[in-house]
Amino acid sequence: MYLSNTYLEEGFPFHGRKQKQMEAFLKKSGLTPDSFYSYSVLLTDQNGSILGCGSRYENVLKCIAIDETYQGEGLLAKIVTQLVKQATQSGISHLFLFTKPSYQTVFTDMGFYKIIATDTMLLLENRKDGIVQYLKSEAAPFLAVSSDVSHPVSAIVMNANPFTKGHQYLVETAAKKSSLLHVFVLSEDASEFPSDVRLELVKKGCSHLSNVSVHGSSDYLISHATFPDYFLKERAVINDDTAKLDLEIFAHYYAPAFHITARFVGEEPFSKVTNAYNQQMKTLLPKHGIDVFELPRKQNDDTIISATFVRRLFLENQLEALKNFVPASTYEYLVSEAGQKLRASLLSQKEGL
Repeated sequence: MYLSNTYLEEGFPFHGRKQKQMEAFLKKSGLTPDSFYSYSVLLTDQNGSILGCGSRYENVLKCIAIDETYQGEGLLAKIVTQLVKQATQSGISHLFLFTKPSYQTVFTDMGFYKIIATDTMLLLENRKDGIVQYLKSEAAPFLAVSSDVSHPVSAIVMNANPFTKGHQYLVETAAKKSSLLHVFVLSEDASEFPSDVRLELVKKGCSHLSNVSVHGSSDYLISHATFPDYFLKERAVINDDTAKLDLEIFAHYYAPAFHITARFVGEEPFSKVTNAYNQQMKTLLPKHGIDVFELPRKQNDDTIISATFVRRLFLENQLEALKNFVPASTYEYLVSEAGQKLRASLLSQKEGL
């Protein structure tokens, strides 16, 4: 069906009625809306009926859909072009895109390149071999390091919000069983403790372990691009494909780049999302020759050490109690001027909710 007039409406993002209209259109198109949008566009006809939509959150393009009646009319290109243009105006050049696998050719023609796909989800980026080049550079310093062949090269991926004695126990235990251990700390700034703080606390908390190397995770590992459900902790369940997508990236790219054959993870008794991710990990990674070791959580007396519990003590300013749950380097930050400034900010945000 040929369209002579279409109208593009921008939202930064949409709210109220427009947001509900977009979400209804996405559901009708077989897509699941989420709560993370920085910018959205609606394409409508002269009667105000939605023909298509698309959104961006930070550097991720997603929730892109076209009414099936009007597919093939160039509307998809119009939406993506606007999303890319607005991202560029916002200073964002490296973009990721979520879509259905059947749309791969369409988006490849628009300058996007496949990273990984599941049966129902496809992740692309606008840099050819972007992930390959990133990991080639990141892993290069370690490939010439000789290791004990009787122990694997292993990995841990953690948020460390903040780094606790539980995290430290996991790293120390994994380090004993590994020739080399790579700890990847989430780079996504979607937690109470900023990414640069979390990374530095993990580095300090692991500095006594000679066979441990600490990295940021970049946009390619547990980020809004690869595993958006991780940041929707209020969900009772997750889309299995979002977990699979992230784990397939680890198996296809990270493991070969660093020669990783084992991954360590702590049991997750609190977060249903993280626990579901762990279960997917234990099912999927061994199929790629990567052993998964799930360790019981460390306890202090009868209390399981968790970052959630540490954050609660921190906000309540129970500084003496914190010593039982965090390494000295984390404690030093929490009681420092910078740590107390962060505490005041978090309390202010909480009171404003």
